[in-house]
Amino acid sequence: MPAIQCSAGCGSRAQLKRPKTGDALCKECFYFAFETEVHFTIVKAKLFNRGDYVAIGASGGKDSTVLAYIMKTLNDRYDYGLKLVLLSIDEGITGYRDDSLETVKRNRDQYEIPLKILSYEDLYGWTMDKIVAQVGLKNNCTFCGVFRRQALDRGAMQLGVNKIVTGHNADDIAETVIMNILRGDIARLQRCTAITTGSDADGAIPRCKPFKYTYEKEIVMYAYFKQLDYFSTECIYSPNAYRGYARSYIKEVEKIRASAIIDIIHSGENLSITDKAKSRMPTQGTCKECGYISSQDTCKACVMLTGLNKGLPQLGIGKSSKHKKTLNQLQEENKEVNGIKNSEQTNLLQSAPR
Repeated sequence: MPAIQCSAGCGSRAQLKRPKTGDALCKECFYFAFETEVHFTIVKAKLFNRGDYVAIGASGGKDSTVLAYIMKTLNDRYDYGLKLVLLSIDEGITGYRDDSLETVKRNRDQYEIPLKILSYEDLYGWTMDKIVAQVGLKNNCTFCGVFRRQALDRGAMQLGVNKIVTGHNADDIAETVIMNILRGDIARLQRCTAITTGSDADGAIPRCKPFKYTYEKEIVMYAYFKQLDYFSTECIYSPNAYRGYARSYIKEVEKIRASAIIDIIHSGENLSITDKAKSRMPTQGTCKECGYISSQDTCKACVMLTGLNKGLPQLGIGKSSKHKKTLNQLQEENKEVNGIKNSEQTNLLQSAPR
């Protein structure tokens, strides 16, 4: 059987078939196509300006490892003029995150990009191992997702960066669209397909997704053929995650319609929200407890942290209206306790011999 020639016309033998386009390519032409498409996405969306200080969210997995490699490669090749740093969050998951962080440290040395690691233990006084021991496996991913998003913001602020890039790919974004449709979450459905979220005007560090139109399968192929060093074990606490069901659904639809992933993303992009629906959406502000960005008076991370510290781990689960009353009661109790302490201290000072 004759060898299949690379469809790019280079004359070499094809070594793979692109899941995204179906083209038969040699490795070098695949590398060029993959890198050029990401570069085109970056340029078209105007993700960066010369001189930007960019934090790469690094977990050691395939997406963030390829992202770090691509950002370094494109920054050098096209002279973006960016200053890059790896930012990792240690959730405190024994046998998973501690191993993956070793991969990130090797990436730091391989790509010559500095690395900062922040832990849940230092930021919140809790590890995911401790949280799961208290809440069980049902809602643990909710805690991790909320804490991780804020931890990235905190790390970025400590570093003084003005952009964050994450390895969210086309599959991830399509899954999020489906999840938000199933939840009826209009606010998130409108913004989940945005290539950049947050802005300096909102007081938030912008987050960018250079892999927005990049298929997960192609990221895996790129990492494999480039022999990149990445950690491939799934999180031990994620099998029951709601996202898994959306992922399974999309994989089934993709078998019937190869373009399903991009089609779902385009559907989210073209979604039109009425003014009536927009008026019900929460406005962006800052949390009165921690000062970080939030659409509520008290951010989700602070609500969840209060629940954990008070032995009420379900406090932050579900809609805000369910836990708002309990949170207010706890805050009033804290005020009363603090008031009693202050009164006692005043009495002691007044009764002390002069």
